[in-house]
Amino acid sequence: MTILKHEIRQGRNSLIIWTAVIAFMLGVCILIYPEMSKQMDGISEAFANMGEFSAAFGMDKINFGEFIGFFGVECGNVLGLGGAFFAALTGISAISKEEREHTAEFLLTHPVSRQAVVEQKLVSVIVQIVILNAAAVGVTALSTIIIGESPDVKLLALTFAAYLIMQIEIAAICFGISAFIGRGGLGLGLGLAAAFYFLNIIANLTESAEFLKYITPFGYTDSADIIADGRIEIKYLAVGLVVTVIGIGEAFWKYRRKDIS
Repeated sequence: MTILKHEIRQGRNSLIIWTAVIAFMLGVCILIYPEMSKQMDGISEAFANMGEFSAAFGMDKINFGEFIGFFGVECGNVLGLGGAFFAALTGISAISKEEREHTAEFLLTHPVSRQAVVEQKLVSVIVQIVILNAAAVGVTALSTIIIGESPDVKLLALTFAAYLIMQIEIAAICFGISAFIGRGGLGLGLGLAAAFYFLNIIANLTESAEFLKYITPFGYTDSADIIADGRIEIKYLAVGLVVTVIGIGEAFWKYRRKDIS
């Protein structure tokens, strides 16, 4: 538990900043909805008929003029992309920073196994992601109350659950990579999260690229699909869960055998 507490304390500033920024942007996004809804009569239809642009962001499947549609497109991108970047940065630095900051020698001289080190670092990553998402849910609930909206709780819960699982998957992938590298991982983590996001956009543009949804975690977090179908696409989610387990497993396998430089 000592390592877990230390990791959370060490990542506290980053967690506070990312949580504050994402929560603030979510709050503002929701609070401006009443004003924007007055001008949505023709805008929703226009967005739905913008061809490939509409398909890329799922605006051809939902009513952008309704709150739940607006939330899925606008607020969903804030939490999805922002949360993915945070998860990637947190996961990619969890193990590799010990070599980058030359603290591995101090850590591994303590009476704690490498497996215990990885376990507590993994838990710290998940705890930070959960805290960020809990704050996002809280701000969303408060903001919707302020503007007097009563959105479908089930759809919102599915959307938030999908983003939480997606962030944990990205963190797990980066966590696994973190065990293999010693430095220079931050750019790799951000690049990977951005690549996943754009792969989903490409998958939405054409049916011939729909297979990419099996590759990107954003495949099962597409708010338009969740809102239109009332469920998370299980076939994409199942692949994501398998990838999550593989990423975590790689971290344990590699770190227990790794020569620390």
